Amino acid sequence: MEKIQEVLDEYFKAWNAGFISKNGDGIRQLMSENFVGYWAHSTIIQPDPYYYDYDLNGVLKEMDHAEKSLRILSIAERNDGNEVVVIGRETNVIGGEPYHAQCMFVWRKEEQQWKLLREYIELER
Repeated sequence: MEKIQEVLDEYFKAWNAGFISKNGDGIRQLMSENFVGYWAHSTIIQPDPYYYDYDLNGVLKEMDHAEKSLRILSIAERNDGNEVVVIGRETNVIGGEPYHAQCMFVWRKEEQQWKLLREYIELER
Protein backbone atom coordinates (compact mmCIF):
# COMPACT_ATOMS: atom_id res chain seq x y z
CA MET A 1 0.00 0.00 0.00
CA GLU A 2 1.35 3.38 -0.98
CA LYS A 3 1.51 6.17 1.54
CA ILE A 4 -0.66 9.12 0.62
CA GLN A 5 2.37 11.45 0.50
CA GLU A 6 3.85 9.30 -2.29
CA VAL A 7 0.54 9.42 -4.16
CA LEU A 8 0.36 13.21 -3.83
CA ASP A 9 3.93 13.51 -5.12
CA GLU A 10 3.03 11.28 -8.07
CA TYR A 11 -0.11 13.34 -8.76
CA PHE A 12 1.74 16.65 -8.87
CA LYS A 13 4.55 15.13 -10.97
CA ALA A 14 1.87 13.94 -13.41
CA TRP A 15 0.49 17.48 -13.62
CA ASN A 16 3.92 18.96 -14.25
CA ALA A 17 4.65 16.34 -16.93
CA GLY A 18 1.24 17.11 -18.46
CA PHE A 19 2.06 20.82 -18.64
CA ILE A 20 5.03 19.90 -20.82
CA SER A 21 3.46 17.14 -22.94
CA LYS A 22 -0.07 18.65 -23.06
CA ASN A 23 -1.35 15.12 -22.38
CA GLY A 24 -3.42 14.42 -19.27
CA ASP A 25 -3.38 10.62 -19.33
CA GLY A 26 -0.96 10.40 -16.40
CA ILE A 27 -3.20 12.67 -14.32
CA ARG A 28 -6.40 10.87 -15.25
CA GLN A 29 -4.89 7.50 -14.24
CA LEU A 30 -4.82 8.79 -10.67
CA MET A 31 -8.47 9.92 -10.74
CA SER A 32 -11.51 7.89 -9.77
CA GLU A 33 -14.06 7.42 -12.52
CA ASN A 34 -16.45 8.95 -9.94
CA PHE A 35 -14.29 12.08 -9.66
CA VAL A 36 -15.90 15.49 -9.23
CA GLY A 37 -14.00 18.74 -8.81
CA TYR A 38 -14.83 22.35 -8.05
CA TRP A 39 -12.77 25.41 -8.94
CA ALA A 40 -13.59 28.92 -7.83
CA HIS A 41 -12.31 32.41 -7.10
CA SER A 42 -13.68 35.52 -5.43
CA THR A 43 -15.97 36.59 -8.29
CA ILE A 44 -17.72 33.22 -8.65
CA ILE A 45 -20.82 32.82 -6.49
CA GLN A 46 -21.33 29.11 -7.15
CA PRO A 47 -18.64 27.05 -8.87
CA ASP A 48 -19.59 24.61 -11.59
CA PRO A 49 -18.51 21.02 -11.05
CA TYR A 50 -16.25 19.19 -13.46
CA TYR A 51 -16.04 15.44 -13.77
CA TYR A 52 -13.68 12.59 -14.67
CA ASP A 53 -14.19 13.11 -18.39
CA TYR A 54 -13.56 16.89 -18.46
CA ASP A 55 -11.25 18.28 -21.16
CA LEU A 56 -8.03 17.90 -19.22
CA ASN A 57 -5.88 18.11 -22.36
CA GLY A 58 -7.57 21.40 -23.23
CA VAL A 59 -6.70 22.78 -19.80
CA LEU A 60 -3.07 21.70 -20.20
CA LYS A 61 -2.87 23.32 -23.64
CA GLU A 62 -3.86 26.66 -22.09
CA MET A 63 -0.92 26.54 -19.67
CA ASP A 64 2.53 27.38 -21.00
CA HIS A 65 5.58 27.36 -18.76
CA ALA A 66 3.56 26.11 -15.78
CA GLU A 67 4.43 24.20 -12.64
CA LYS A 68 2.18 23.00 -9.82
CA SER A 69 3.13 22.30 -6.20
CA LEU A 70 1.36 21.62 -2.90
CA ARG A 71 2.12 22.54 0.71
CA ILE A 72 0.17 20.12 2.87
CA LEU A 73 -1.54 21.61 5.92
CA SER A 74 -3.35 18.51 7.17
CA ILE A 75 -4.06 14.89 6.31
CA ALA A 76 -6.98 13.06 7.91
CA GLU A 77 -7.94 9.43 7.40
CA ARG A 78 -11.56 8.36 7.40
CA ASN A 79 -13.68 5.33 6.52
CA ASP A 80 -11.31 2.91 8.28
CA GLY A 81 -8.32 4.31 6.39
CA ASN A 82 -9.88 3.77 2.96
CA GLU A 83 -10.24 7.51 2.38
CA VAL A 84 -7.95 10.42 3.09
CA VAL A 85 -8.80 14.13 3.18
CA VAL A 86 -5.86 16.39 2.36
CA ILE A 87 -6.01 20.13 2.95
CA GLY A 88 -3.29 22.38 1.65
CA ARG A 89 -2.12 25.36 -0.30
CA GLU A 90 -1.53 24.77 -3.98
CA THR A 91 0.71 27.02 -6.03
CA ASN A 92 0.62 27.17 -9.80
CA VAL A 93 3.41 29.16 -11.37
CA ILE A 94 2.30 30.14 -14.87
CA GLY A 95 4.62 32.16 -17.03
CA GLY A 96 6.65 33.02 -13.95
CA GLU A 97 3.67 34.36 -11.97
CA PRO A 98 2.48 32.44 -8.89
CA TYR A 99 -1.22 31.72 -8.37
CA HIS A 100 -2.03 30.45 -4.88
CA ALA A 101 -5.14 28.49 -3.94
CA GLN A 102 -6.53 26.81 -0.88
CA CYS A 103 -7.47 23.26 -1.71
CA MET A 104 -8.98 20.07 -0.42
CA PHE A 105 -8.50 16.65 -1.99
CA VAL A 106 -10.39 13.49 -1.10
CA TRP A 107 -8.55 10.29 -2.04
CA ARG A 108 -10.17 6.84 -1.88
CA LYS A 109 -8.76 3.36 -2.24
CA GLU A 110 -10.20 1.61 -5.26
CA GLU A 111 -8.92 -1.89 -5.96
CA GLN A 112 -5.94 -1.29 -3.63
CA GLN A 113 -4.92 1.94 -5.40
CA TRP A 114 -5.42 5.51 -4.26
CA LYS A 115 -7.68 7.46 -6.62
CA LEU A 116 -8.68 11.12 -6.44
CA LEU A 117 -12.39 11.17 -5.70
CA ARG A 118 -13.00 14.90 -5.16
CA GLU A 119 -11.12 18.18 -5.20
CA TYR A 120 -12.02 21.73 -4.32
CA ILE A 121 -9.70 24.51 -5.47
CA GLU A 122 -10.33 28.08 -4.27
CA LEU A 123 -8.02 30.71 -5.76
CA GLU A 124 -6.81 33.29 -3.27
CA ARG A 125 -7.12 36.15 -5.78
